[in-house]
Amino acid sequence: MILAQGVEGSSPLLNISIFGLFVVVTLVIVVRVSKRATAGASDFYTAGGGFSGPQNGIAISGDYLSAASFLGIAGAIAINGYDGFLYSIGFLVAWLVALLLVAELLRNTGRFTMGDVLAFRMRQRPVRAAAATSTLAVSFFYLLAQMAGAGGLVALLLNVTDKTGQAVVIGIVGAVMIAYVLIGGMRGTTWVQIIKAVLLIVGAAIMTLWVLGLYGMNLSAVLGAAVDRAGQAGEALLSPGKQYGKSGLTRLDFLSLALALVLGTAGLPHILMRFYTVPSAREARRSVVWAIWLIGLFYLFTLVLGYGAGALVGAEEIKKAPGAANSAAPLLAYHLGGTVLLGIIAAIAFATILAVVAGLTITASASFAHDIYVNVIKRGQVENAAQTEVTIARRTAVVIGLVAIAGGILANGQNIAFLVALAFAVAASANLPTILYSLFWRRFNTTGALWSIYGGLTVTIVLIAFSPVVSGKPVDPVTGRSASMLQGVDFHWFPLDNPGLVSIPLSFLLGYVGTLVGREKADREKYAEMEVRSLTGAGMAKAVVH
Repeated sequence: MILAQGVEGSSPLLNISIFGLFVVVTLVIVVRVSKRATAGASDFYTAGGGFSGPQNGIAISGDYLSAASFLGIAGAIAINGYDGFLYSIGFLVAWLVALLLVAELLRNTGRFTMGDVLAFRMRQRPVRAAAATSTLAVSFFYLLAQMAGAGGLVALLLNVTDKTGQAVVIGIVGAVMIAYVLIGGMRGTTWVQIIKAVLLIVGAAIMTLWVLGLYGMNLSAVLGAAVDRAGQAGEALLSPGKQYGKSGLTRLDFLSLALALVLGTAGLPHILMRFYTVPSAREARRSVVWAIWLIGLFYLFTLVLGYGAGALVGAEEIKKAPGAANSAAPLLAYHLGGTVLLGIIAAIAFATILAVVAGLTITASASFAHDIYVNVIKRGQVENAAQTEVTIARRTAVVIGLVAIAGGILANGQNIAFLVALAFAVAASANLPTILYSLFWRRFNTTGALWSIYGGLTVTIVLIAFSPVVSGKPVDPVTGRSASMLQGVDFHWFPLDNPGLVSIPLSFLLGYVGTLVGREKADREKYAEMEVRSLTGAGMAKAVVH
C-alpha cells in the first residue's frame, strides 16, 4: 500500500545509506582519476581524448539514459501503455540520426564544443556567442528534468513530503554534482557515467527478469496482467491512442513529440561533446555503436518494467504516490524485493541523476568558458590561456549548478520524460539545423547561422512558455494537481505540449532565409577545408580557436 508520506515499510535510513555509499565510492574514484589529469582545457573538457570507443560508448549510454529513461518512461508506460513506450522508440531511433549525420563529422571538425564546428567557416564571435547561448538553454531544460526526478525520489523514498524538505535534498544533489565536475572534470565525470550505466542496466535487467519470472517468462502474460489490473481502461494500454489519440489536437501533439525526439539527440550538446573524448573518428563510430546496443537493450527493459508496474502496483496507486508517474520503477522494486531492492534501485536512480547532471554541467561550463569568455569576450587573447579557461569553467559550473537547483525546485512533480522531450525540442530547433547546414551546405553563412540558432531558440522557448506545459491544464481528479508547472493560472495560447512540429521546420526555414538575405558571402575555401577535415579527420589536432 502507498501512503501519502512514501512507501509503507520502506527504510529511509537504508535508502540514504545505499545512496551515500555510491556517492562516497564514486567521489573516491573521481579524486583518484583527477590526480592523473593535467590542468589543461583539453583534459578538463574532453579527458584528453583518452577513452576508447567501448568505454566512451558505455559513458554515452550513462549520459543519455537519464532519469527520464528510468523513471519517466517506466511511469509513462505503466499509466499510458503503448503511448508511453513511444518515448523509448523515439529516444532509440534518434541515435541513428546522430550516427549517420553528425557523430564522425563533428568529431573530425571540432575540438571542445559545438561552437568550434559552427564557427569554423563563419565570423567567430557572433556564432560562438549564439552556440553557447543555445547550449546553455538546452542544458537548462535537461537539468530541469533531472532535478525534478531527484525531488520525486526524495518524496517517495525518504518520507520527505513537504516542498521545503524536497528542495533541501534537491540542493544536496546539486552540490554533489558540482563536486564531481570541479574535482574530476570530464575524466571523473566519464567514470561516474560508466559506473552508473553498468549499475542501471544491470539493475533494470534484474527487475525485468524478476517480473518475467513471476509470469512464467511470458511477456504476453505481463501485458495481460496490466490490462486486468487497469479494469475497464485496460484494453487501451495495448493500443495506440490512450494519451495521444483522444482528438486531432493530441495526435498533432504526438507528431510534434516524435519529431522532437527523433531529431533532438543529434543536437544535444552534452552528447555531441562526448565524441571529443575519443582519440579518432573510428573510435567515435565505435562509441555510437556500443551506445546504440546498450541503449536499445535498456529500452526493451522499460517495456517490461512499465507494464510490470502497471500489473503489480497499478496505475491508480502510482498516480497517488509522491512523484506520481516518476515513482513507478521504485514502487515496482519495492513490490518485488522489499526495502532492500527499493534502496538499491533508489541509489541507482540517484546515480542516474548525478551522472547526467554532471555531464550537462561540464558541457555548459565548457561552452561558456571556451566560446564566450575566451573567444568572444577576450577575442582569443588570454594570458595563461589553458589555466584561465579551466578556472572560468569551474566557476561557471558552480553558477549552473545553482540555477539547476532553482529550476529543479520549480519543476518538482512534473513527468521527467516529458521535460526531457522539451529539451530535445530546443536542441532539434536551435542546434540541429545549424549543424547540418554548416556541414553540408556550401552557401551557408554567418547570418543564416544566427537566424537559425536565435530564431529557433526564441520560437521554441516562447511556444513552451505559452503552452499547456506551463499553465492551463485541468486538475487531475486523482492527484488533485494540474499537470502544468504553474498551478491555478492559465495564460497559454499555443495548443501543443511540445513545440517541435512548428519550431523545427521554422528553424530550418530561418537558416535558409537568413543565408539568402545575408550580405556576406560564404568562405568557399574554408568550406572545402571543413569538408575534407570532416570526412578524413586531417588537421583535426590543430582545432579551430581564433
